[in-house]
Amino acid sequence: MRLVKFSGALALALTVSAGSVFADTPPAPEQPSNPWTVLNRMTQRNPSLQSYRARVHVDVRMLNFPFLAPKLDGTEYYKRPDFYVVDFDRVPGYARGFARLFDDIGNPRAWEKNQNVTVDGTSWLHGRPTIVLRLTKKIHSDILDHTLAYVDLYSYALLQMEWYYTSGGKITMTQYYRTEGLYSVLAQQHATIDIPHVHAVADASYGTYQTNVPIGVSGAGAK
Repeated sequence: MRLVKFSGALALALTVSAGSVFADTPPAPEQPSNPWTVLNRMTQRNPSLQSYRARVHVDVRMLNFPFLAPKLDGTEYYKRPDFYVVDFDRVPGYARGFARLFDDIGNPRAWEKNQNVTVDGTSWLHGRPTIVLRLTKKIHSDILDHTLAYVDLYSYALLQMEWYYTSGGKITMTQYYRTEGLYSVLAQQHATIDIPHVHAVADASYGTYQTNVPIGVSGAGAK
């Protein structure tokens, strides 16, 4: 990910996976102690899903001056094992930092390459038991201190990510799923951005998924 000033901080914001809230939750299953076991189980979700594309709409609202509210539309592409990109149709210059929030969202294979990953205990989130992973960059960053990933102990979906910055700033992304056909897919995301000089919220919604379709791997604009 790009870690440069405002755009770099925002680029670390999102991630893609969350669960529904259930009023009655059975006892939590046994917690894996090995972080690589957790990552492998995350990547084994939807095992027959080899690729997909889906339209995404994002509403951003800045809570401080200059009070901008860009709206972004694009297409998300995924191809197993680790190709993931969001290609926006048009991004105003001032909104490029927000657009880069979506790079490498919720991609455990990317974490394996770029992050040191440890198990940081368990927690309850929206009534769901989660295992908490702590991520630190393999290449030292003066901007990002660490990241916490909350993974559902039942489904191994990524429910939430929190990015903690050396400046004292924090970005939180919560994600929600729906069932579409045979698969559990991302439906919505909500981000709160609270870093020096930037206070904003962002909400993303996903359209119908086209699954197991040909996807190029040349980067943005894949078809």
